[in-house]
Amino acid sequence: MEEKKEASIPKTPLVPGTDTAAHPLVELTHVEKHFGALHVLKDINLTVNKGEVLVVVGPSGSGKSTMCRTINRLETIDSGDIRIDGKTLPQEGRELANLRAEVGMVFQSFNLFANKTILENVTLAPIKVRHMDKTDAERLAMDLLARVGVDSQAAKMPSQLSGGQQQRVAIARALAMKPKVMLFDEPTSALDPEMVNEVLDVMVELAHEGMTMICVTHEMGFARKAADRIVFMADGRILEQSTPDEFFEHPKTERAKDFLSKILTH
Repeated sequence: MEEKKEASIPKTPLVPGTDTAAHPLVELTHVEKHFGALHVLKDINLTVNKGEVLVVVGPSGSGKSTMCRTINRLETIDSGDIRIDGKTLPQEGRELANLRAEVGMVFQSFNLFANKTILENVTLAPIKVRHMDKTDAERLAMDLLARVGVDSQAAKMPSQLSGGQQQRVAIARALAMKPKVMLFDEPTSALDPEMVNEVLDVMVELAHEGMTMICVTHEMGFARKAADRIVFMADGRILEQSTPDEFFEHPKTERAKDFLSKILTH
């Protein structure tokens, strides 16, 4: 992937504050999850610090996406503990809604409202959830749409945009809530190959600016380039955690070696 060129657009800080937290921003402790008889998460223990970019890789069915979705309670857990910024994940109600406002998420599918313009898609949550003034919300939205390179599409409907453009709008929409952490669940897997880099470029820029990110992806180039730490999962367990260089050059487990031998030779 080519190095992203510096944008000439004035940058708005995306990360609330710059102080170092005394506790991890995201913490999973002994997390277990079943889907019926299928044991999909097995004793998951993971911490993510403020400003860290964590990339989760592994074979299909390893539990990566399920783990990601438990962090804002899109999936419930059977046991264990998940904390965001030191606070236990709420079960339901207003507290859970407030928590989800702090945790941005970008999915495989774009999930844009088909009956609203691009601008309306980005301003909806800040106005409804953050009670932001409409003018301020639109100004923020246009800045973020410019940041991801689709401000010229603001008046269009989602169906008028390419998949790559829609996914960049989805990123802008999540950023509009000024989240403490961004979750990406295989955000390029539904895209045509020529659209993948335009989304990854935005993610790389966010990583360089210090946004706390947890990314489930099969894009090994992105993992090498943007990650502070690679987490390798297989069969519902975290088998390895290390720097990108260490993981790609010296994987510790046979399962990781086998995974890399298959994915890096194609």
